[in-house]
Amino acid sequence: MSDTSIDIEFHQLKVADVRPETDDSVSITLAIPEELSERFAHVPGQHLVIRRELDGDDVRRSYSICTAPGNGLRVGIKRIPDGAFSTWATTELAVGDVLEVMAPIGEFTVTCRPEVARNVVLVAAGSGITPILAMATTILRDEPASRVTLLYGNRTSRSIMFHEDLEALKNRHPERFRMIHVLSREPHEIPLFEGRIDGEKLRRMAGALIDVGSVDGWYLCGPLTMVEELTATLGELGVDGGRIHSELFFDQRIEAPPSTDAITDGAVETRVTIDGRTSVVHVDPAGPPLLDYARTARAEVPFACKGGMCATCKATVVEGEVTMAKNYALTADELSAGMILTCQAHPVGDGPLAISYDVHGGIGR
Repeated sequence: MSDTSIDIEFHQLKVADVRPETDDSVSITLAIPEELSERFAHVPGQHLVIRRELDGDDVRRSYSICTAPGNGLRVGIKRIPDGAFSTWATTELAVGDVLEVMAPIGEFTVTCRPEVARNVVLVAAGSGITPILAMATTILRDEPASRVTLLYGNRTSRSIMFHEDLEALKNRHPERFRMIHVLSREPHEIPLFEGRIDGEKLRRMAGALIDVGSVDGWYLCGPLTMVEELTATLGELGVDGGRIHSELFFDQRIEAPPSTDAITDGAVETRVTIDGRTSVVHVDPAGPPLLDYARTARAEVPFACKGGMCATCKATVVEGEVTMAKNYALTADELSAGMILTCQAHPVGDGPLAISYDVHGGIGR
């Protein structure tokens, strides 16, 4: 298993550019000082955790990087209803503003080798195009014999993020890059290109446009329902699970951490280790997840989406046992090594419990 440790330090970065992408989305470019260039080097598909204080609240969100390595650091942000950070970023964020940013993380990535000649299919819906754009750009640039097909779903042509970037990519690689738009709220003379990207549409495309058997890798990024349905359909079409890679949209559920660490009946004594120092909290198994209790004692505890998707908050169980409500980020190997998503974890039994943000892998539960 690869090194999965996370650099949890936040760095102050200036906004170098803010570019409107659609009516409700922008892309922002961050200026990286020379002394941080190595730390902020990224792999296509990774994301950034960005922190900003808004109305007195510590607001953190995770946004994927849309640029290929060596082409600067740029992320896409789409406004969501009642989204505190996305609303601010798409309406008020300006060049020169300073954001607190964590170094790139994430395992929904692609590694390129110049000697490889492969056939890759990328599937995205809405803002899921952000990491997919980075992947497409990098594969086409760094693997001159590889071919890329992009299947991209949106509501209308006006809601297509990175439209200019995608067209430029197509113009640079007309023989190796094929782009298929599917619009759910805009008519098309070919019915196959209308509606949502779902299992049935993928089956029809597999028979007409995509030779499933020749595809070396599938990369899916979008809502949970789309990713799950397409993954199941690809399995039915005979695609080996090792060739399917996916990432989900992040939830925006940031609950307030418990205000006190009162010891109540049934509370589990929990030791939380981060950056070499251990703190003790008492966790109600029926209450908020472990992450929220850990944050009452240690402000530096890492987190972002709180939806079980980004793995920013992962830790290892050193003693005791937990259960997780959801897991969209950890692999089977990571689970067997004792790793958990603290945003989804609750103690099991009477304890005691010990978790470490400093240890990743190698310790069973």
